[in-house]
Amino acid sequence: MGACQEDDRRLLWADEFDGTALDTSNWNFKLGDGCPDLCGWGNNEPQIYTTSNHSVSNGSLKITGRLQDSVYTSTRITTQGKFAFQYGYIEARIKLPEGKGLWPAFWMLGSDITEVGWPACGEIDIMEWIGRDADSLFTSLHTPASYGNTINTKKTKLETPSAWHSYGCDWREDQIVFYRDDKEVYRFDPAQKTEDNYPFQKPFYIILNMAIGGNFGGAIDDSIFPQTYEIDYVRVYE
Repeated sequence: MGACQEDDRRLLWADEFDGTALDTSNWNFKLGDGCPDLCGWGNNEPQIYTTSNHSVSNGSLKITGRLQDSVYTSTRITTQGKFAFQYGYIEARIKLPEGKGLWPAFWMLGSDITEVGWPACGEIDIMEWIGRDADSLFTSLHTPASYGNTINTKKTKLETPSAWHSYGCDWREDQIVFYRDDKEVYRFDPAQKTEDNYPFQKPFYIILNMAIGGNFGGAIDDSIFPQTYEIDYVRVYE
């Protein structure tokens, strides 16, 4: 939390994933398959999101991707309608899974998505990882001016991707800076900010999920399942 300590920020919200069940006062389950909807979810992913592909134990959340009877299942949770914030430092400590076709992510969407849709709501991808490029971290921003080919993005070389690491984002009115283990990996600071290239001056909510396959996740190695994406905590500082 180096970025937080430098600014002496106050903890605003956190989930430490203690206990034995997901805290549903913090999180919603987003269920169903990969058809397009208001959350911008429709990347030709074959998985079905359920309420049963997760567990909480030993101080962490586990999201497990499974393959059974030719059906891929996983979990996606969001804080939509329960917690959103505008500006601050957000961080999660994460242990990534292993295997081609997996696509775990830690990201945020603008809370006005139900009114303006995607990409006008904006999207902040703090951590995306894909098994077909296992040595890379992807940090990206989606805006009305830059969606599709994802031009506002940085690919960072990873060391020991399947070990525990922290992934954070220092989000301010005029810039967004991404970190891995307190080291800056990407800075977004357009000189002229408009709603088209910087729709990040409003509240956003948090999403944790593990997609399988799809446009970005790529071809799936069925022999890898089950695989688990593990989150120690999510913390937000103001």
